[in-house]
Amino acid sequence: METTPRPPRSRHVIRPYHPEDRAALRDICADTGFLGQPIDPVFEDRELFADYLTSYYTDAEPESTLVCEFDGEVKGYLMGSRFPKRKGRFEKRMLPGLVLRGLWRYFARPYHAASRKYVRWILTQARKENPFTPPDIPHFHFNIRPEARSVAATREMVDTFLQYLYDHGEKQVYAQVVAYETRRGDRMFARYGFRVIDQREVTKYRDLHAGKIYLFTVLKDLDLNPRLYGTDLHEKPES
Repeated sequence: METTPRPPRSRHVIRPYHPEDRAALRDICADTGFLGQPIDPVFEDRELFADYLTSYYTDAEPESTLVCEFDGEVKGYLMGSRFPKRKGRFEKRMLPGLVLRGLWRYFARPYHAASRKYVRWILTQARKENPFTPPDIPHFHFNIRPEARSVAATREMVDTFLQYLYDHGEKQVYAQVVAYETRRGDRMFARYGFRVIDQREVTKYRDLHAGKIYLFTVLKDLDLNPRLYGTDLHEKPES
């Protein structure tokens, strides 16, 4: 008897975050923190780095975090927030402890030269080089390990999050995206329904990467299209 062949099973699965994913997501954060590669050449304190970038999303608003599995292993995440004010309050409580830990390491158990330079950049330049972020609007960021990166996985993860926001009545969302001098820009972001609202050159990687690196803030209107691809993308951008 002939049987209909089953379609091949997808190698990636996008699902909600579970508390047991926390350690894996922190590792991914540190392992992709330097332009998609490990943060270690820039900053050696992986725990402090992951605390700052992931703790709010996993501990205070886990319902807005997604996980990407690849062949059954956690390989990526999307961390987002619908509550900017709640995140701000969380960071105000958390930052003094992080600062004290970092300064203790800086002076008592010294970081290597690159890490010390990174700390100085945070203290003197980070705020200046951070582009404008709109207040009271949801946001997200994502990272995926190199072996699991694909257009399909990224699209599904972002689309799932955008639909989650739309279903909860959110009207807009923004993201901050690192871009090389020769990659990305207004036209690329427009393909996905985002528009650039600000950009700044980031100097923290200057000694480790040839060419300029920029941080873009991009904004999407969810009422117009709550997905990465849609009819709005065929419209001509405003000049």
